[in-house]
Amino acid sequence: MNSSFTLDRNNGKIMGVCAGVANRTGLDVTLLRVGLVLLTLCALGPIGVVAYLLAGWLAEG
Repeated sequence: MNSSFTLDRNNGKIMGVCAGVANRTGLDVTLLRVGLVLLTLCALGPIGVVAYLLAGWLAEG
């Protein structure tokens, strides 16, 4: 487990946010991706998409 959050572009599908979170927490990346999609579709809507893009943008810099 890493001590800080970084994007994982090698294992990432879009920006590497879910892969980076999986590396940080030790969880399975597939479960994180499915959870994020379900959370975005069922609860958050466009806020989930904006949060994902914002996390990718902030972690890049």
